[in-house]
Order: sequence, then C-alpha cells, then structure tokens
Amino acid sequence: MKIISFTRRVAIAAALTTSLVGLDAPAATGKATTTAPASAVRLQEIATNGTVLHVRIAGSGPAVVLLHGYGDTGDMWGPLVAELARNHTVIVPDLRGMGLSARADKGFEKANEAADIIGVMDALGIKRADVVAHDIGNMVAYALAARNADRVTKLVLMDAPIPGIGPWEEILKTPLLWHFRFGGPDMERLVAGRERIYLDRFWNEFSANPANFPEAEREHYAALYAAPGRMHAGFAQFAAFDQDAVDNRAWLAAHGKLTMPVLAIGGEKSFGPMMAIDARAGAIDVQERVIAGAGHWLMEEQPVATVAAIREFLDAQPASPAKDGLAPTALSLDQTQSMTTAGAGTGTSGVAGIKTVLLYGDPAKPGPYVLEIRVPANTAIAAHTHRDNRFATVISGTWYFGFGSNPATARVKALTAGGLYTEPGKLPHFAFTRDEAAVVRITGMGPSDTAFVAVPIAR
Repeated sequence: MKIISFTRRVAIAAALTTSLVGLDAPAATGKATTTAPASAVRLQEIATNGTVLHVRIAGSGPAVVLLHGYGDTGDMWGPLVAELARNHTVIVPDLRGMGLSARADKGFEKANEAADIIGVMDALGIKRADVVAHDIGNMVAYALAARNADRVTKLVLMDAPIPGIGPWEEILKTPLLWHFRFGGPDMERLVAGRERIYLDRFWNEFSANPANFPEAEREHYAALYAAPGRMHAGFAQFAAFDQDAVDNRAWLAAHGKLTMPVLAIGGEKSFGPMMAIDARAGAIDVQERVIAGAGHWLMEEQPVATVAAIREFLDAQPASPAKDGLAPTALSLDQTQSMTTAGAGTGTSGVAGIKTVLLYGDPAKPGPYVLEIRVPANTAIAAHTHRDNRFATVISGTWYFGFGSNPATARVKALTAGGLYTEPGKLPHFAFTRDEAAVVRITGMGPSDTAFVAVPIAR
C-alpha cells in the first residue's frame, strides 16, 4: 500500500480545487499565485506534554489549528490547507500516537491531548488560533477550548459527538457505534494484518456513497494505521471516552458553556442537524451547517462544500449596522444570559440591587437598543418617565406594572413570562416585584433617559 506525502496531497488538492474555491492561478500577465506552494509546507516533530507530535505547518497570517479524527490523520486536511494557507498560518498535527506522531501507550484522555496541542502552539509561538476539528478531533478541540478559552478564537466541530455533552448516553446506544467499546489486546490481535478490512467498514458504512471515499485515500490511511502501535492508539482513543465524559460533565458544571463562536457541521447522511443540537449543549454561540451529499467523511466526500463552509465561518466579521442603524443580530437565550451585568445606566432606574444587561446598542446614543433588567424580589421602581417610546417583555418571574404617578391609587397589572407592555414617551409608569425576582427585556430608540416623577400629595 502507498503512503502519499502531505506536501504532495496539498499540491493535488490545490490543483483540483483552484477553479472551485477561488485559489488564484498565475495569469498571462505574470501575476503570482497567492496559493502557498506545496514546497512551503514545513514538517516538524514537536516535543509536547511527554510525547512528540508530527506537525505540518503552512502559510502565514492568523493561526488555524486542524485536528483530525479516527480513520484518517492530519493528511485529511489537504484541501483545506490548500485554501487557508493563502492567508493563514495552518498548523496540522497528528494526534497522540497516531499517523506519524511518536508511539504512545497512554495519555489518550482528551483533556490530556488538549494539553498536547497547547504545547504545539506554545512551541510555535502561537498565542491564539481558530480550531477546526473532525471526529475524535472534536473531542480534543472541545477540551482545548473549554480549558483554554483565551487561546481559541473560533471553533469548528464536524460530525461527531462530545463525550458527556448533550445526548451522549443516547448516542452510545446506536448500533453502528459498536466500535466505541471494541478494543484491548485481543482486538488488536484480531485486526493485525487486517487493518484495511477493519477501516473499510468505517469508510463504507459512514459514507453517503462509499465510492466518494477515494481508493487512493483508503490505501494511504490503511498503510499508516498498519504501522506499529497505530491501531493501539486508535483503540485507546475510544477506551478513554468514559473518562472524557466524566471530565466534560464536571467542567461544564463548574465553568459553563463555551462562549466563542462555534460552527457545527454535519453530513446530510450522518449527524446532519444533530451536530448543532449536540454543540449547543456545550456552547452558547452555535451556527449550523449541513453538507448535502455527505456522510461522516466530509473532507473526502464533499471537500469543496466543506472547505467553503469553514472558510466562510472563519472569515466572517462582526455585522455592521445598516443605514437605519440596525445591525443583523441573532442571540440565543444562553448567550444573553451569559453577558456581563452592570448596575445603573442610561434608560435604567438606578435602583440598588437591579442588574442591567445591555443586549444591543447604547441607550445614551441615537439608534435602537435592547436592555434587560434583572430585578430581585421585593424591589420597587418608583413612578418615572423616559423621553423615548419603549416596548417591554417579561422574560421570567412576575412583574407588577402600572401607569400613572401614584402607585397607591393606580391600577396594577401582574405580568408573567411572555407578558408585554409599552412605555410611551413622557407617560409616567412604575413597577415592582413581590416574593419572586423578575427579568424584563426593554427595547427603545435612543437617546433615552429616566426622570422620576413626584407623587401627588393626597388632600
């Protein structure tokens, strides 16, 4: 069986995808290509966390780390490297004990493998990077992003679950995933010399169309996995899942969900939209993509569509306001609830104990804004007005609201979750909680203000 060098694979990928993913070709005018040539790929053995990883490095610019899964190696990323190396520094390791990395007998817990990758980044002087992962790589990437949130700018997770996160226990019951519990010395003996047969099972059953996983790729990976210690490392990746699940549940309970932007990509004939459902159990800012005509092996089956989806996500910049001052924004409840709280501010009452979250815009400036007030139990906001017209929705709790300048005589409405009311400009109103806290979301068009109203004296 034949092993194809990574530099050759990148060159082939670039040649095959030039017209499809926008790589610049040399023109008759002599304009140089911006595609990093295959010869620009550096191969480096990096000592990290008690092992040595085989690492491919290409291009220059903002860093992107690519993490492979089982059934392939870092070589799977050839088409993506050919695209990203135009304006990124692309770092492609083989995971612990796999591919051309050093043999390893232990340390396959994903939190430990995340430390392997941090060591690679440190060795290369990379402070922060986008991370793109597939399969087992997802699990390492999640552990990496959770424990090193300041080092990961964006995260792409492709077509595999995270141990202990979301519907993990249900996923374990899927008959197709019997290999999660297949391992140990006897299993290694059974597979020895039959690596291609064993791996074909994955490539065939997890493809939308087995013909789309090329024969050259199969020969390449089968030869790599037949090398001493490689199947052991592969089995050990799965054997660590139980500990990975314990580690992830504990981390999530103690530290909460990931906050960086996450792209969850599923193959249409594999995880599909379930990939995003799984990712949202562990991250608050998740975008969803399903790649048509693909099974599990996205880079082999549909490389052009997969590369385009990843590139679009990594290149995306924060939305700019439109001409009317409103920028496109989509926030989940998890995202809004994780935002920083503050005390008093423009358009708020300033009452002690009330926390404010600015969800959009700035009430002190012209233009639309959205803020949320989190009001403790037994807290009152006296009668007041605002200069702008506002709409409000009760998110949780019971919020007692009324119009007028005297709460003692005005009519009060008890509003629960989903309740809506308006605050017309200059019209006095008041509100309070009783024995439970409330959360209220308010929308207006700034600039806003708050002016308290004197309560009339009864005569």
